[in-house]
Amino acid sequence: MGKVINKHKSKGHGGKKMLFIILGVVVAIILIVAVIVSCIANKNVKAMNSCVDSVLAELKKNYTVTPCDTGDYEEMKLFGLLKFHVEQYDIEEIGNLSIMRVNMGVMQMATVVITPKHKNIPLLSADYMYILSNRKCYLEFYDVVKEKDEQYNQLLSAISDAQGKYDYLENIETSPAWYEHLLTVTSYKAGKSDVDKDLEGILVDSLKVYIEHSKQFPLLSEDERNEKLDITLKYTDGLIEKGGISTDVFKKALGDEETKKFFDNVFFGTMVK
Repeated sequence: MGKVINKHKSKGHGGKKMLFIILGVVVAIILIVAVIVSCIANKNVKAMNSCVDSVLAELKKNYTVTPCDTGDYEEMKLFGLLKFHVEQYDIEEIGNLSIMRVNMGVMQMATVVITPKHKNIPLLSADYMYILSNRKCYLEFYDVVKEKDEQYNQLLSAISDAQGKYDYLENIETSPAWYEHLLTVTSYKAGKSDVDKDLEGILVDSLKVYIEHSKQFPLLSEDERNEKLDITLKYTDGLIEKGGISTDVFKKALGDEETKKFFDNVFFGTMVK
């Protein structure tokens, strides 16, 4: 009887030992994955910051760019998980610049929006997503203008030419949206980390053309500025009323009223003098 009991004990100890080995292997795998994700995230953050810093540098070469106080929006949390770092600037003779960055470990995202108020030029919106080694770039110019004259059309044509240099990059299919009638020149691209500089180049080259041409546009009168503001608000308010991919996330987290307040005062800066 004693020998039988010892055998059972031996089997029990062997089972526990195997369990500890399995747990150890699982923990080791988790740690390895965490380290790999952390390394990739650091690389992605550098790529994201490089893109944003290049935008700021290009603007500062040509215009006075003044930081604005974003108040409680500077570090904005949505759903307790998404933490957005928000920056806002005033671009002299142009209008509002907003930059949002988020780092979730497995995903990083940057958004850049230029909302022109003082010249008859399009609104610029750029979204960059870094999901592990995958990249997505959404670059759009919006017609928030009453009339498109020859000077305006030349600007759009020059932006299109600048983006054409990157036709070799993978295209992204997009779904129809209610604001499609406002879209002019667009670029939706994807790729891996080896095309980070190319994806950055689309935005920077487009911005260079945007800035170069904008300098030739006259400043709007007060009445013309108000007219342009009304057109812009139809678009920004429409995002809240009719929806948009990013807007819907903010609406669910903040509610319609708070989202409009954020849009008006920071993201698009339509209500900022």
